[in-house]
Amino acid sequence: MRNAAAWSWRLLLIGAALAVLLWLLNELKVVVVPIAVALLLTVLLTPFVGWLQRTLRVPRVAAVAISVAGLVLVVAGLLTLAGRSIVKGFGQLWDQAAQGIDKLTAWLAQGPLQLTTTDISGWLDKIQGSLSGGSSELVSGALHATTTVAHVAAGALIALFCTFFFLLDGRSIWAWVVGLLPRGSREHVHQAGRRGLVTLGAYTRTQILVAAVDALGIGLGAAILQVPLALPLAVLVFLGSFIPIVGAVVTGSVAILVALVSNGPASAIWMLVVVILVQQLEGHVLQPFLMGHAVSLHPVAVLLSVAAGSFVAGIVGALFAVPLVATVNTVLLYLHGHDKFPQLGTDDHVPVRGRGHPVLDRAIAQVAEATSERVATQAEAEDRDEPDAPTAGTETRDAGEPGGADDDASRR
Repeated sequence: MRNAAAWSWRLLLIGAALAVLLWLLNELKVVVVPIAVALLLTVLLTPFVGWLQRTLRVPRVAAVAISVAGLVLVVAGLLTLAGRSIVKGFGQLWDQAAQGIDKLTAWLAQGPLQLTTTDISGWLDKIQGSLSGGSSELVSGALHATTTVAHVAAGALIALFCTFFFLLDGRSIWAWVVGLLPRGSREHVHQAGRRGLVTLGAYTRTQILVAAVDALGIGLGAAILQVPLALPLAVLVFLGSFIPIVGAVVTGSVAILVALVSNGPASAIWMLVVVILVQQLEGHVLQPFLMGHAVSLHPVAVLLSVAAGSFVAGIVGALFAVPLVATVNTVLLYLHGHDKFPQLGTDDHVPVRGRGHPVLDRAIAQVAEATSERVATQAEAEDRDEPDAPTAGTETRDAGEPGGADDDASRR
């Protein structure tokens, strides 16, 4: 009972602290989400900045500016090339997906399964309503994790600003953060942070590559099957693939529904085959081969992380849940003695502020100065009060002088 009570109040305290932390993050999501995006962009652009410095001998400030400007130009170019088709296509995409759900409902009611019930119809109505009403929130959340134009603009500016300075002064910022910790914990936290950064970078690069492969595979399949809106479907699959497991399944289902509406059941079956093949390629080849030991999370942990993140913070939580869990897993394993990246070593030491406490150091310096002044004053006073010592000539007397040796002898 004592152990149960001790664990209970500790767990309640930890739960209350986490609840307050989540509330603060939700209130400050307009700032927190762009900072998280900036951190992901930083781990992506850091190798390119290093290449510019090593190969082309570009100063660091210029290398960072070139990297950020290049990122902006690439994103703007892609949106310019495919933006008009994507903007027009997403509305038609959701309309056709809703029609596909209607056809699926009719098949369930009139087909061999005979599953016509009020509950199934209610659930399908909810799914259709979420697809038709929540599309704009899904797209905006996947792109910038905001729901209004003002938040999008503010988030983009904050993300670019933070990305620039993370790339330029990231080590100094990290040194300041580590310097806030107790002296005995700084080195351990620094080494754990290095390994967490490697995990975050590996996960981000792998997810981008996996999302690109998924989008290319499903987009080409839709184009070969002459499914309309192939480009918006590919973009939707690319965005959805950043949510592991769940995102690819949902976006693949949208592609199947569009094929069902536009080309009939045969095209939908072939689209289903394409989606399954792409998912098998991702799950059995890309994920194990590319992730390796960098992100060692069991699929159950990935699925639960996505579910918990989406429950707590919606689309934003689903996007950032897995990289957060993977990074925390690496950090905690290192702090408990299991180093996933021993090749990194421990020779890298972050420069932090002096080891002393600023207030204590100031007080100690004042006490030492006062002590030295007191000692110096006492020495000067002793020198002034001390009488003059006799000279060497007066210490001995000649034998013939009064009081000398002869005089002493006569008195004796």
